[in-house]
Amino acid sequence: MPTDTTAATYREIFRLREFRALFAAHLFSLIGDQLTKVAVAALVFTGTGSAFLAAVAFGIGYLPWVLLGPLLSALADRFPRRTVMIVSDAARMCLITLLVIPGLPVAVLITVLFVSALFAPPAQAARSATMPEVLEGDKYVVAAGISNLTGQIAQVLGFAGGGLLLTVFSAREVLLIDAATFAISALLLARHLIRRPAPARVGPSTILRSTADGFRLVTRDPQLRAYLLLGWTGAAFATAPEGLMTAYAQWVDGGDATVGLLLSAMPFGCMIGAIIYGRLTPPAARWRQVRPMALLSCLALVPIAAGPPLPVVLGSLALCGYGTAYQIALNARFVREVPDSHRARAFGVAAAGMMAGIGLATSLAGALTDLSGNPALIVGGCGLAGCLAMLPVARRLPADLPAPADTLVRARSGRDA
Repeated sequence: MPTDTTAATYREIFRLREFRALFAAHLFSLIGDQLTKVAVAALVFTGTGSAFLAAVAFGIGYLPWVLLGPLLSALADRFPRRTVMIVSDAARMCLITLLVIPGLPVAVLITVLFVSALFAPPAQAARSATMPEVLEGDKYVVAAGISNLTGQIAQVLGFAGGGLLLTVFSAREVLLIDAATFAISALLLARHLIRRPAPARVGPSTILRSTADGFRLVTRDPQLRAYLLLGWTGAAFATAPEGLMTAYAQWVDGGDATVGLLLSAMPFGCMIGAIIYGRLTPPAARWRQVRPMALLSCLALVPIAAGPPLPVVLGSLALCGYGTAYQIALNARFVREVPDSHRARAFGVAAAGMMAGIGLATSLAGALTDLSGNPALIVGGCGLAGCLAMLPVARRLPADLPAPADTLVRARSGRDA
């Protein structure tokens, strides 16, 4: 049995049937999301020859999170979360299947893709809120590390597999494969996830007021606000440089292979961090390392400003990715301290803020690169700005170890009552 100083093991976690179902369903859904982006972008570009429209089709899935993420996520606090996940997957399966119809105008393709993406926030919020019900204590934290690792693997498999599939099948045939991934996800959840009632409703009855209630909870509580700000800041400044890798490769006279190396370095570091920090680090040490790991995620980027040799750049990006593993413990602490009745909408607020921050930081970094003509300087500047922004926020984090999840939830629920 794990203790306060021993991390839970992967074997313990995968013995749980419900977690196996959540893990596999999540993996299939993530791969499906990536396949959709690749296939629809290819379909649009083939039909129009427009790189801009292809890029819009590729990135449209992020828009629902920024515009409606908290509102849609609140649905998982009002209905049984198992049902929300299954219905979301089934809806996405049907909508992606519609994209196979020949001759659809580009506007219709992008609209259907946008509607399909609307089901991602409630599905992911429901999954996030269900995880603490399935996993206790440090099992939840280690499982969060596995989820982080799964996301990186799914991104690689989805993008690489999508490109490979397009060499064998047409874009429409790839979309059928994509629809099948959502069908498999829904079947796994329906078969293996225990039926649980909807969370006890606390607070306003309407969906808009319920969403606003979630905003108030996470923004008025000093600890929850500190967790959010540190997570948002780190994600924004550490992720923004990824949008500059093509420009950086060109700046150093590299080709497509260099772009691939640069883009893979950070996810590689993330995977190593998920294993070493999320699994092998004892729980007590894991929380104590949140501050230094967060600062490392940005500090590692600073040396790139000097334009060092490519191996040094790759090492710095990998170290940055490793540092971002602090999000595992931070997210676990955040979810544990939010009452079950508010978990899904709190997840929606956190995810929407993170998506918006990443989008804004990436756009700003791109604009500064165009002005300066020096992507290395901007990548290093992102790291320095991230460190400076994190310092005052990191000081607000509690130094004590996380209490058991049920204790924290009862304490906070009683304080809010």
